[in-house]
Amino acid sequence: MLGFQNLRIDTYISMAEGLSKDFLELLTYLLPGFMSAWVFYGLTSHPKPSQFERVAQALIFTFIIRTLVPLCKWALELAGNCIAIAPWSRAAEAGTALVLALAFGAFLAYCTNTDSIHERLREAGLTARTSHPSEWFYVLSKKITFVILHMTDGRRLYGWPKEWPIEADKGQFYIMLPAWIQEDGTQVDLPQLDGILVSVKDVKWVEFLQKAD
Repeated sequence: MLGFQNLRIDTYISMAEGLSKDFLELLTYLLPGFMSAWVFYGLTSHPKPSQFERVAQALIFTFIIRTLVPLCKWALELAGNCIAIAPWSRAAEAGTALVLALAFGAFLAYCTNTDSIHERLREAGLTARTSHPSEWFYVLSKKITFVILHMTDGRRLYGWPKEWPIEADKGQFYIMLPAWIQEDGTQVDLPQLDGILVSVKDVKWVEFLQKAD
């Protein structure tokens, strides 16, 4: 009986070791995709999606990166005919995938922050959307001008929006060169202040002036 229990324990240990090895291999294989997603969300204002969506994105990114690795291998071997550094190995393949993951994530972040891809798609009539997380963020990032914040208590704050919230229902404005606008239209400057931090929940709407001064 004792020998049978020992056999079962050994079987469980072997199964656990096999599962751990398979999990590590799968994690290593998907690591470039997760790395690209990490770079993308670290360099853009897009909120992180759910865990399932992040895994799906990592799978897509991994597929793209793994497709590019053979092309890099061919280019490196071609360059190696002139200057030989080291033979191609699993370590070189992993390093190439890591570099591609970082570059791919940075490229996606650049295209998102500059709205370059969506701009071409809008010109082609394929979409009316932007690459930014919301219309709120898109307008505030494109309208480089002074603004007037209309507060919920009726006050109006004029100034330059140095920072603004990603979403319309949470976050803060950082208004530089602030000035309160009175009911008669006169402006009360606040030269002693570098700026004012205003919660977006205290703002009813935002006016954009036509020309930046």
